[in-house]
Amino acid sequence: MTFSEVFSRVEKLTMDNAPSICTAIGVVGTVSTAYLTGKASIKAARIIDREREQWNSRDPFASMEKFKLVWTLYIPPVGVCVVTVAAIVGANRIGSRRAAALAAAYSISEKAFTEYKEKVVERLGEKKERVFRDDIAQDQVNRNPVGKREVIITGNGDVLCYDSLTGRYFNSSIESLRRAENTINKKILADNYASLTDFYDLVGLSSTTISEEVGWNLDNGLELDFSTVLSEDDKPCVVVNYKVSPVRYYYKLV
Repeated sequence: MTFSEVFSRVEKLTMDNAPSICTAIGVVGTVSTAYLTGKASIKAARIIDREREQWNSRDPFASMEKFKLVWTLYIPPVGVCVVTVAAIVGANRIGSRRAAALAAAYSISEKAFTEYKEKVVERLGEKKERVFRDDIAQDQVNRNPVGKREVIITGNGDVLCYDSLTGRYFNSSIESLRRAENTINKKILADNYASLTDFYDLVGLSSTTISEEVGWNLDNGLELDFSTVLSEDDKPCVVVNYKVSPVRYYYKLV
């Protein structure tokens, strides 16, 4: 392996892990700054006390004179502090750029998928497209059998339901889900947007790490779609799908 190849691999590894590296530098730098500042302050106090003894006075010299005596001691902590701040700012900028890139990629993928679904309906018709959608829903339930999952009791019905976004089973009813759908769309009309967490609150599901980050707005409201399939024990199960997937930055209206 040549030196240029080694350098390229190291460079790629550094770029891929830049946020983690900057964060680690920030953490170490914060601790180091505190330690070096304390160490410098102790040395500075000793130097000032020594000068006082030589002058045989309680405070014989001005603050500027004290500064001239000890300022060099604070060069290391100040330098480390500057590097720490730069690392923290760098990590935030890199994270923001990557988040923006992911959001753009998600938007493009979502648009492409929507166009694909529309073309499938156009070519095959709504009935055949429904068959495909139900088959996909059945595959989802088969891959995540209810026997291995907790069923969340919501108090909104006793029909077994499966949330296609989070893979959670819960008891509800189509009527309760439709009411929640209508409530969310009313909220969108009143507030311009609603999050996935708002919907989960209405149906009795807890929020997730992503549910507050995505939602719907006036451009695309919530529209549920249901597929009735069979669970592993041959019991009816309603798969809850979303005709319009929740998007990031739903609260930003163009």
